[in-house]
Amino acid sequence: MMISVSSDMDEPVARLLVEELRRRGHEVREHGALRSGADPQWAVCSEAAARDVAEGTSDQAVVCCWTGTGASIAANKVPGVRAALCTDAGTAEGARRWNDANVLALSLRLTSAPLLTEILDAWFTAEPSQDPEDVQNMARVGRLDAARKVS
Repeated sequence: MMISVSSDMDEPVARLLVEELRRRGHEVREHGALRSGADPQWAVCSEAAARDVAEGTSDQAVVCCWTGTGASIAANKVPGVRAALCTDAGTAEGARRWNDANVLALSLRLTSAPLLTEILDAWFTAEPSQDPEDVQNMARVGRLDAARKVS
């Protein structure tokens, strides 16, 4: 799987994230402070990673900033992106299952190495729900995205 990763700061947890994704067999496209010469501003690099997902050049993305909030906000402005700020494995699993999230947002401040592993395990093992209510909710989110593209 191709995964875009962005971070506004070159922090150890961001480097560990890239290493862990590669260890799991994923290809990684780096943005922001993780790539020499790239713009590290959280809004810029989070948008770049999210656009990779929206345009289909990446299957998913992980966007990082100090709190994870700005990265998730910027990513969610890209139509077709469903970014979820996850600070624990349960939230990551739910974001994939009930929200079909395609972008994981992480806090550089809160995410330790063990927590990162738990979050990634949950994120990559969860599948989108086929429950009719969940499918209906995701269809509504899709219509919201379509309406934004027209505006």
